[in-house]
Amino acid sequence: MGLVSGFMKYTMFIFNFIFWLCGCVILGVSIYVRVNKHGRDIISVEEDMVEVHAAANLLISVGAIIMVLGFLGCCGAVKENRFMLLLFFIGLLFIVILQIAAGVVGVVYKSKIEETFKMLFKEQVKTLTKEGSEFEIFRKNLDHFQKQFKCCGLIEGAADWGTNFDKYSESCECKSDNNTNATTDLCVDYMGKQVYKKTCGDYIIQFLKKNLLVVAGIAFGVAVIELLGLAFSLALYRQIGKK
Repeated sequence: MGLVSGFMKYTMFIFNFIFWLCGCVILGVSIYVRVNKHGRDIISVEEDMVEVHAAANLLISVGAIIMVLGFLGCCGAVKENRFMLLLFFIGLLFIVILQIAAGVVGVVYKSKIEETFKMLFKEQVKTLTKEGSEFEIFRKNLDHFQKQFKCCGLIEGAADWGTNFDKYSESCECKSDNNTNATTDLCVDYMGKQVYKKTCGDYIIQFLKKNLLVVAGIAFGVAVIELLGLAFSLALYRQIGKK
């Protein structure tokens, strides 16, 4: 093996094998969502299928790229192939640059995220009052969401349901509470029924804001791992060149 460090070589192999497995998982799940009917039921409104397919296609591309990079890293480390290691380094460096660019864009447009989601919710509200079985799956999913997270509607609350309110009112209804003040804060009167004041749109936006720090932490952790991968591949590349 000469000057090539065995520890660095097999650490590089293990790192890239895990990287490759992650790519397999992402690719498998995204293909399932893309082609399987049940995988598309989360958002199955006709006009939203383009966005769902675009997201699935993007994940398929990401999974495939990660698999290829993982393969290059594994083979490059085990076979001590400088060309494969160089391709791995360039590919991973490109991904890191894209992540940094995405982070900068995210910070710049952070204030517009809430506005974007509200525009999306406004489009979804239209499906709550439309007739037709093709919109039923989305309504049932929102009905289940309301029941689980104690919210009602997306933008204007119970009014979003229009003439379908009576059919789905049960999941909007507030449960009685011994604390009258707490119940008043959580509920409003609508068509003679006590329903949740908080909309599901507000719940989703607040959830995203609350977990933004967690997402940032995960992104930072992934970036650290990627930088270690860059460092290991470059060091191994140089060691092989000195043999």
